[in-house]
Order: sequence, then structure tokens, then C-alpha cells
Amino acid sequence: MNNDFLARLLHFQPSLLVTLTNDALHVVLALAILIVGWWISNRVGGLFAKALARTHADPTLAPMLAAMGTWAVRMLAFIAALSEVGIATASVLAVLGATGFAIGLALQGTLQNIAAGMMLLMLRPFRVGDVIEGSGAAAGIVREVGLFTTRIERGDGNSVFVPNSQIWSNPVINYSSGGTQRIEVEVSLAQRKDVDAAIGELKKLVADEPRVMTGATLAPVITVAQYPDDGGATLRIAAWVRSPDASLTSDDLHDHAQAALEQAGCPVAA
Repeated sequence: MNNDFLARLLHFQPSLLVTLTNDALHVVLALAILIVGWWISNRVGGLFAKALARTHADPTLAPMLAAMGTWAVRMLAFIAALSEVGIATASVLAVLGATGFAIGLALQGTLQNIAAGMMLLMLRPFRVGDVIEGSGAAAGIVREVGLFTTRIERGDGNSVFVPNSQIWSNPVINYSSGGTQRIEVEVSLAQRKDVDAAIGELKKLVADEPRVMTGATLAPVITVAQYPDDGGATLRIAAWVRSPDASLTSDDLHDHAQAALEQAGCPVAA
């Protein structure tokens, strides 16, 4: 009986070694596919980023497209590796599809913001630096268009993060598309105690300037920019004017502001 067992073992051992060798070879090939696929995905992402940089694409759009290309290659490499070790890719794809569907339902609002952000970046109804207003967007200057939210700086200097889907699904007025430009003029006061009186004089000056636009959205704003260590203060005039008037209005406002403050007894810094 012992002789029969040894005979069967010796007969079975070569086939076992062949099986183990084949399995090990498939595992090594699967690992090689993952490593090479990961390297290729990084190269593809880099090529996407360089190509989009040459086309002067939006700073937010370029990284997004590069990341999509990178992960698309990585997913293909992952599926190929699973197929190499004998795992049915159809079943894996079915599980991934069901998981993606469940996640999509749970994150429906987030996915809407991503889709809206992509549409805003591609169709460009407004750009960074434009002045916009609408039922879906706070009135102010667009500072950043992200995948989930758009950051808008209001006239008082505060930032508002508005969901992209809210902007995309509502009418938005783009004042900058009609040739509007924001100018900023700074005037330095010699004495900090004159700040309140100086702001009042500057408000009168700006109100009498016909080239400065008015309204709830485009109303000019006079604020304190900083308090230097010399005991004075720096005031900032932020106003919206027509693009052709921007350069001359900025220079005129600066000169007129200094003259008006001196006349009102608020000396300006040298």
C-alpha cells in the first residue's frame, strides 16, 4: 500500500509543479501589467497637462482632464491584471457598475456640481475676473471656478462659495462681457485719526464722478487697505468703469482724491 501511495505521489508531483509554475507566472505578469500601466498612466497625465498648458486652457480645467486621462489608463491596467490571474472581468465590471450606481445616487447633488463645473469651464459663460450677478450667483467678482463650487468675491471683500449646479441652472448677468472693468485706487493718509472723515470725502468724490458706474452690484466701495507703522492709513477706492475709461479714470481719481482730502483738512502722506 505504501508503494502505491509513493507511486501516485511521484506521478502527481510534476503536474503540481507545472500548475504552481503557471499560477506564479500569471501573478508575475499581472503585477507587471499593473506596474507598467501605472507608469504609462503617469506619462499620459503629464502629456495631457503639457498639451493643455500649451493651449492656455483654464487652470482648473487642465488638472481635471489630466487626472481623468491618468485614472482611465489605470483602470484599464487593473482590469487587464485581473483577467491575467483568471478573474472574470465581466463580474468585476458588474460589481463596479452597481457600486458606482449606488454611489451616484448617494452623491447626486455632488455629481451635479461636478457636471455643472465642467460645463462652466468648457462653455465659459464667464471667466475669472468677470463681474457677475444672478439668482444663482452672488453679485461680485469671479475669483475661481472649481469642480464643485465657484468662489465669488463680493463688494465688501468677503468670498462666497456658490454650488456650480445653482449657477448653471439659473440666469446669470455677466457685466464684464459688456466692457466693464474694475479699478482700484489707493490714497495714503498722514494721520490715522482722519480715516472716517477721509472716507466720507472720498464717497462724495466718487458719487460725483460720471465715469464710475453705480447700482447694487457695481456700486463703488471705499475701504481701509492697511494701517502702516508710521501712524497713517491707506484707503482704497474700488470702482467699476467702462473698459475704455479705466486708465484715465484711475489716474484722475487718484489726483482728485488727494486734492479733495487736502482741501478737507485730511493731509495725505508724501
